[in-house]
Amino acid sequence: MNKRFELFVALRYLKAKRKQAVISLITLISILGVAAGVMALVVALAINNGFRNTLQRSLLGATAHVTILEREPLYGIENWQELAGKLRALPHVRAVSAALYGQVFITGLHSEGAVLKGINLEQELQAGEVLRHLRQGSAEALKESRGYPGIIVGSRLAQKTGLLLNSVATVMSPQGELTPFGPRPKVTRFRVVGIFETGLYDFDAGWAFTTLEAAQQILSLKNVVNAIELRLDDIYRAPEVSRAAEKIAGPDLAATHWMEQNRQLFNALRMEKAVTVITIGLIELVAALNIFITLTMMVMEKYRDIAVLMSMGARREQIRRIFVYQGLTIGVVGVALGLAAGHLLCWLGERYRWVRLDEEIYSLSYVPFEPRWLDSIWIAGAALLVSYLATLYPSRNATRIAPAEALRYE
Repeated sequence: MNKRFELFVALRYLKAKRKQAVISLITLISILGVAAGVMALVVALAINNGFRNTLQRSLLGATAHVTILEREPLYGIENWQELAGKLRALPHVRAVSAALYGQVFITGLHSEGAVLKGINLEQELQAGEVLRHLRQGSAEALKESRGYPGIIVGSRLAQKTGLLLNSVATVMSPQGELTPFGPRPKVTRFRVVGIFETGLYDFDAGWAFTTLEAAQQILSLKNVVNAIELRLDDIYRAPEVSRAAEKIAGPDLAATHWMEQNRQLFNALRMEKAVTVITIGLIELVAALNIFITLTMMVMEKYRDIAVLMSMGARREQIRRIFVYQGLTIGVVGVALGLAAGHLLCWLGERYRWVRLDEEIYSLSYVPFEPRWLDSIWIAGAALLVSYLATLYPSRNATRIAPAEALRYE
């Protein structure tokens, strides 16, 4: 006798017609339970990964990996050209760009508040992703002068204000000019030369880009910026580069990185992932309980068969393995069905965008599904381990049968 014999007997026991139909029903429920747990975990983790990766891609496409700011916002960073050159020499720094941010009101048919970002176009195209793929217009048009300075607005902001490509927008800065009678808002007309769309509602509904010179003019500032942004070749080195940049920047400036800026968001997603694994993992425990019940009842039903096998020379270890293989077979079939169903649902959900979201609340228009094979491997491993543990007591109980007692009245 060998392991092929034990597996053969285990499969025969699973496929055989039973006197007690309830055992077959519980076996089917056990397989479906394992499959449901695996499928649910694959889909849930795919949603979590989808949210995390989509938000991370969109955020890092629109914002810097490391940002140098004033510790106390006053008059801006004056020596920014010299400082940018020093920061560019840091290890892992791929690109450096200077920016001037300001709060403004943009008016077309309607008025909306927005963040105006003044940029050096060449540096921004090298460092950022937003202006490389505009929905309409051209980033290069920012450098052209057609009566009014150019401005590029987010797609949702364009919808809210009624602005179209090549239309004229009125931009008002509350910061404005200082007059003998106090500060006065400054109003400037811009021509819309482009419309961008990142997929993140907050950016698309509240951001606009113009040249650094035009931003300095409407914000009534000299040749200063209020942020120097660094792009890295490895985003996970941001804390290390941030510390090095802060030493170069001096005591009046501080460095922050994308992990700090979005810590609450990613911590919430990480906590949600842990809660999801624990909650849906209970389905696997229910499936394991069904496997336990199935094997226990099967041992009772096959009491005499086991005694016959043992009287013919089958060792107790072989009897034990027969029922272990039964439980693992249930687990393997359930895992295979669960993985197939989970990945199919994820593919369909991502392709057809089944679950729509309110962009103003979730920043995304639909639920993204991004399953990972690494997750599938550990989910399958965990499900098989639980299935195996559920076989230990019934299989050990089967080896305690005394052949002489079982066959006494046969």
